[in-house]
Amino acid sequence: MRQFAQRLGVFIPETAVDLERPGRRGCPRPCSSPLRHTPSLRLQRYPTGVRTLVIKRQLNAAEIADVGELVSTAERADGHRPLSDHLWLDLAQGGRHGFAGLLAWEPDHDHAVGYAQISRGNDSWALELVVHPHHRYEMAAIGPELLTAALDLVAHEGGGHVHWWVFEPTNAHVQLAASVGLHPGRRLLQMRRPLPLDVTADTPTRAFLPGADEEAWLHVNNRAFAEHPEQGGWDLATLRSREQEPWFDPEGFRLYEEGDRLAAFCWTKVHHDQVPPLGEIYVIAVDPDFHGKGLGRALTVAGLEYLAAQGVTVGMLFVDAENPAAVSMYRKLGFQIHRTDRAFVGDIAPVTA
Repeated sequence: MRQFAQRLGVFIPETAVDLERPGRRGCPRPCSSPLRHTPSLRLQRYPTGVRTLVIKRQLNAAEIADVGELVSTAERADGHRPLSDHLWLDLAQGGRHGFAGLLAWEPDHDHAVGYAQISRGNDSWALELVVHPHHRYEMAAIGPELLTAALDLVAHEGGGHVHWWVFEPTNAHVQLAASVGLHPGRRLLQMRRPLPLDVTADTPTRAFLPGADEEAWLHVNNRAFAEHPEQGGWDLATLRSREQEPWFDPEGFRLYEEGDRLAAFCWTKVHHDQVPPLGEIYVIAVDPDFHGKGLGRALTVAGLEYLAAQGVTVGMLFVDAENPAAVSMYRKLGFQIHRTDRAFVGDIAPVTA
C-alpha cells in the first residue's frame, strides 16, 4: 500500500496533503469525508505525468456519457461489460446514497482513462473499476490509484466490508488486491449452453404483471437471498429501476404460484448487443417454504424455453462456484463453464478524527 501512496499527492485548492501522514489508508485527517465535501481531487504521479482524479457523489449527463463511452470501449475490447447491472444502474441514474464515481483524466486526452465506482449494498460495499483499453500499458499506475482512492472513500464513509469484482482475474489483479489488503473471496461462474433444450417445461408459469406483482416478488426475492450481498434487500425502487430498463420484458419474467402464494420465479434477460444474442437467466429463486420440490430446475427449464421461443440460441447464467448443488443441476441441464469471475474482499476500518 505504501509503495503506491509514495507516488501520489492529493491536492485540494490551496492545500497540499501528504498521503504518508494520514490516519487510515491515505485519508487526510482534516477531511471528515471527501465523498461529501470534496468535489474533486487531483492525484499527481511522481516523477513524471499528471493525472486528475475527479470524485463525484452524483454525475451529470455529460459525465455519465463519458463513463458510458469508456465502458462501451472496454466492452468492445474485452467482450463483456466491465460494470455489473447493480453498479451500472447506480451510474446511469446519476448516483444514489452510498454511490461515488471516480474518473481518471490525463492531459491531451478527451476521454477518461479510467473509472472506479463504489456502491453501498446490503452490509457491504461493491467496488468495480475499468481502465481504457488504450491506456492499459499504464495499468500498473492507474489501477492502484483508482483502487486506493476508492478504498479511501469507503474508509471515510464509515468503513465496512468491500468486495471488488474482477472479470477473469490474472496474477496482476491478485497482486494488486493483496497490496491494498484485499484477499480472494467468492468465485462466480458464467455458464452457457446452446438452445433450445431437449426437454420441455412441465410446470405452469405466468408472466410478471407490472403494478400488481411487485410486493409478492420482493417478499420471495428477499427471503431467498437474505444473505446475498447484491440480490438481497431489494426495495420497490430497486425493482422499479429494472422495470424501466430497455431490456425489461414482463413476458420473460416467469412466476410460479401454489395456491395464492408466489413460490418461485425465473427472470430472464436478452442481451441483444451480443453476437449471437445471449439469453440470460437473470435471477432465479424459490421461496424457502417450497424448497425440495424441484422447482429450481423446473423454473430454469421454463425460462430457457421462453428464451428459445424468442429465437435466442445461447442460454447463459451466473452461479456461485461455492454452490455445488446448483452447479451440478446446471451441468445436468447441459451448461458448461464459460468464464470465472472473482471477488477480492476485505474489511476496511473507518477513519476516526
